[in-house]
Amino acid sequence: MSRQRRPAVVAELGRPETPEETAARKAEERRVRASRRTTTNLWLSLLAGLAAVLVLVLLVPRGDAELTPDIDYVAVAADAQKDVDVPLAVPRPGSDWRANAAELRTSAADDIVSWYIGFLTPGDEYLGFSQGIEANPSWVSALLQESRPDSTDRIGGLEWTVYDNRETGARGNVEYALVTEGPDGLYAVYGTADPGEAAQLAAAVAESISGDAS
Repeated sequence: MSRQRRPAVVAELGRPETPEETAARKAEERRVRASRRTTTNLWLSLLAGLAAVLVLVLLVPRGDAELTPDIDYVAVAADAQKDVDVPLAVPRPGSDWRANAAELRTSAADDIVSWYIGFLTPGDEYLGFSQGIEANPSWVSALLQESRPDSTDRIGGLEWTVYDNRETGARGNVEYALVTEGPDGLYAVYGTADPGEAAQLAAAVAESISGDAS
């Protein structure tokens, strides 16, 4: 006849467990295992979320390169020159200036063709240059948002009309502008840059006009 196995003595109790104590202990062990699984799953979910965010950050292109493209306006001018009979001014204000647009435009009001370059200055401001071919004062007025002239300045050997809206409030993006008349139309420099940068671009325009005339 086989001998009945005695219940094991539990060290903490100094005696065998009662059935109730055994059931309670096993229930606690199940609870602890379940808690550990929940915590592990939570950390795995968190790591998966962080990995997804990292992938998105790496895949999304950085905005600066898209917002401020560097256009080779000299090459664009050479191509555009085929479509107009007068020399197009190609100002070169400096290597630290960038162009983000260059094109021939036609005004809807009077069909005046103009050559446009959009510059980003060293001060990270905007300056536009427009050469209105056979343009008139109405073209200038529309281009400069009906700004009013208030003085003149001599830059690069040319007389420029100054439009200063910094105190009275910018009209569109025209805070400061310079306009001169040359042999092949009207030339305008305008935007949000300070007068010093506007004068630098105007001097480069004058140099380009002089070079074309010679």
